[in-house]
Amino acid sequence: MTNRITQTDLNRMVDTINELTNNPMQPYNNLGTESFKVNAGNYHLDYAYGGVKLCQMCLGGGTRDISTMGYGTKKELYNWMVAFKRGLTTPISQVA
Repeated sequence: MTNRITQTDLNRMVDTINELTNNPMQPYNNLGTESFKVNAGNYHLDYAYGGVKLCQMCLGGGTRDISTMGYGTKKELYNWMVAFKRGLTTPISQVA
């Protein structure tokens, strides 16, 4: 059995992070006639150079790099997002 991380695994983790942070599930809303509304706060995946990273939509429509690792492998990003999720869900009283 392999520990291969798939696109589906990454998408599920991003959806979980958006749910935990009460952020929109999509980066944009299509308003029709080629008009879009930015969903500030949305976490989403960005791909380039054969890698992937986690980004967040900003108010003006730009994005910021959340994973701070640049474009990495799916497995690297998945492990990073697991740690990020753990930081969101672990009560401070349980942190040593």
